[in-house]
Amino acid sequence: MDHARDFIARLTPKISVSPEPNSEFALSLGITPRTHTPEEVLQLAETIAERREKRIVICIDEFQQIGEMPDSLSIQKRLRSIWQHQKMVSYCLFGSKKHTMMTVFQKRNMPLYQFGDFKFLGKIPTAKWTAYIVSHFADRHRTITEEQAASICNVVQNHSSYVQQLSWIVFSLIDEGECVEERHLKAGVENLLNSQEQLFMQQIEPLTAYQMNFLRCIIAGHHENFGDADIRETFDLGSASNIARLKTALVERDLVEIEGRKFNITDPVFALWFERNA
Repeated sequence: MDHARDFIARLTPKISVSPEPNSEFALSLGITPRTHTPEEVLQLAETIAERREKRIVICIDEFQQIGEMPDSLSIQKRLRSIWQHQKMVSYCLFGSKKHTMMTVFQKRNMPLYQFGDFKFLGKIPTAKWTAYIVSHFADRHRTITEEQAASICNVVQNHSSYVQQLSWIVFSLIDEGECVEERHLKAGVENLLNSQEQLFMQQIEPLTAYQMNFLRCIIAGHHENFGDADIRETFDLGSASNIARLKTALVERDLVEIEGRKFNITDPVFALWFERNA
């Protein structure tokens, strides 16, 4: 708070503390458009870094949501106009939607085009996940085998958030001193699918019949050569030009991703749910 007072004039910081024991507190700096311009806020980190003679790294998660903001292009232009002149501050901008992030940073007509290095993070290996899961179950006096932990990873294809979510669901199904059984793993997957159902329903609601058929085609095991006559006719994908439009539309919706020349369902849990329900 002392640092904040040094660098933000007209600051009215507020601290909120919950009455619950061991609860976290919340700090509000009282920054509003009436008291501070966007340029002041964006330049604040650089100002602090220069005066303290310390480099700062700012990490922003789910950065692709900037594309959904009203007047998004103007916001991106403003960010670049300020950030590109800063020398003491670096930015790590994370996003879970690969296509949207690539649009923001790799399309020539976008304000943040080639603003920095672009890196794809690989999935955490199963071996590391299994050790993590087994140890955390053991910490709470519950038992899960390495094979069962690996099964959790395989079901969700090592997607980090789903590995943690499914592990927690399975953990919650057993009591202290108990061991995980096959029925717990099956129930955990079922609970996970049910928890995501409303979201997945919203995702498929605007899709056309052809787009639904394209998803069914991929889930059936076809990842390329969609123009082949037998594939096109079996799944009713329409003409070659229609298939090209299907690819573009589903990639833009982040339902499908391209790896090399192959098309895959982006979300493995969505694929499980779609195969069961659609």
